[in-house]
Amino acid sequence: MSPPVRLARIVAEMTGCSRAEAEQYIQGGWVRVDGQTEELPQRLIDGERVDIDPQAQLEAIEPATLLLHKPEGTAWQDAVALAVPANHTADDASGVRPLKRHLQRLTPLMPLDAEASGLMVLSQDGRVLRRLGEDYAHIEQEFVVEVSGATGPYTLGRLSHGGTYQGRELAPCKVSWQNEVRLRFAIKNVQPGELQYRCQQAGLAVVAMRRLRIGRVPLSRLPVGQWRYLPVEARF
Repeated sequence: MSPPVRLARIVAEMTGCSRAEAEQYIQGGWVRVDGQTEELPQRLIDGERVDIDPQAQLEAIEPATLLLHKPEGTAWQDAVALAVPANHTADDASGVRPLKRHLQRLTPLMPLDAEASGLMVLSQDGRVLRRLGEDYAHIEQEFVVEVSGATGPYTLGRLSHGGTYQGRELAPCKVSWQNEVRLRFAIKNVQPGELQYRCQQAGLAVVAMRRLRIGRVPLSRLPVGQWRYLPVEARF
């Protein structure tokens, strides 16, 4: 009886490629073992059927960035728990081929209040981590905030110039009414609890809050609790 053989060796023999190239095929999600995609080159094969996708290509495996619609009540640091295959939206038009490795070692970025829903970014990409981390204060975010309370001619002015919060002077932001109870904020360097504070200073109470956009990347029609890939060409 033959001993088990590493998957990478079998793929190298099947394709006539090098062991390194065989590992690249496997890690790229092009190889199936008994009909299931296998991404681990060291997987031991003991009689299982191995198939290689006819469309297989030797290509670099780029780190992934996921866009998630965080539900209300979920801490932003815990949003990575929602990055599972079952929550991948069927309407993902990014063109990125899903891989198991894309759901590992993800870092949540751009803090979002637990009471808020909306766009979250989860990334493996060092370039995205640096962009959203180092440039956080300069990236505009857009929110829709449902409020209750009496309004007047000075409400928008009080909202856009929020005074002092947690020991720092708040920079002006852009605020407009979407309808009678919903406000749109376009704001930079927003801190946890800041939007609630601005509304409180204007005599309003926050009923619900959702982040619609980070930089140039929108939430669009992504269902609550689901995620899609950030297209390779997209920039924040």
